Amino acid sequence: MNTKTFFAVALTVAIAATAGTANAGGSGEKLFKKKCSTCHSIEPGKHKIGPSLAGVFGRKAGTSDFAKYKAFKGGTDIVWDEANLDAWITNQKDFLKAKGISGSTAMSAKIKKEEDRKDIIKYLKGEEE
Repeated sequence: MNTKTFFAVALTVAIAATAGTANAGGSGEKLFKKKCSTCHSIEPGKHKIGPSLAGVFGRKAGTSDFAKYKAFKGGTDIVWDEANLDAWITNQKDFLKAKGISGSTAMSAKIKKEEDRKDIIKYLKGEEE
């Protein structure tokens, strides 16, 4: 194999390897790990300070076996869809007030950037590559 062919093959392999790992760990996953994973896991039944968020999308608030959020004790009519998740991670206190729910939640994280919230929600839905 001549030098030109060797470098062409090496370059092709390097590009292919980079392309394969570029999507690994998308921005939603990275944001979740950075901003959410201290308190939440995405493993079913594995709660931390906050509930596991496995299967949260489409589930009614307060219906998991996590009992620490007094505001959702006994369940609610709130379904965790894109709009509700977005409002919740923007500001939990405002979300509860807008829904007419009294009670508290220990969660105090607020994600201000809309794009970050969208990426995290996409990750929670399982839509991220």
